[in-house]
Amino acid sequence: MQAIGNEDALGGVDLAALGHGLPAEAEALIARAGTVRSRVAEAQALLEQACALAPDHPATLIALYRFHFYGNRLADAREVADRAIALATSALDLPADWALIAADERFSRLEVLPRFLLFCLKGHAYLSARLGELDASRRALAKLDELDPDDKVGHKVIKAVLARMGRDDIGYEDCPDIAAPPVEATP
Repeated sequence: MQAIGNEDALGGVDLAALGHGLPAEAEALIARAGTVRSRVAEAQALLEQACALAPDHPATLIALYRFHFYGNRLADAREVADRAIALATSALDLPADWALIAADERFSRLEVLPRFLLFCLKGHAYLSARLGELDASRRALAKLDELDPDDKVGHKVIKAVLARMGRDDIGYEDCPDIAAPPVEATP
């Protein structure tokens, strides 16, 4: 992985996750893609150019991810989330296979780059569920439980949705308005 710069104690990739160090040309390509987002092929080409200019910069992947996500191109968005996971694991000197990552103090402190990794993994879990790949989603959520047991990135809501799939809401204590049949008034 090429260094992004080390202007601060956070380190280069940490700063990049916050948007620092993005080459002006890549930033201009991302901005231009935003103005033509309805022309999918053109906007995607611009975003891919930005990624080629700054392949190790999280901002280019975040822009491409959002483009696909909000365009409802979920498989493409998940592929970008996986690219971002690869970037983060490499920068953090963690195993490339996220399933092999062990929790450490960086995750409990929720430093910038570990948080970026957690959000990317959450995106992977959500998109896997939306794509009907429930086992893949559950594996990612189990890893998030291990790395983020306090749910600082909010992954447990996805886990709760998966746990309730196929059930109706009647009788659930968290749905009091429909948990019990209405009481009829007696004359």
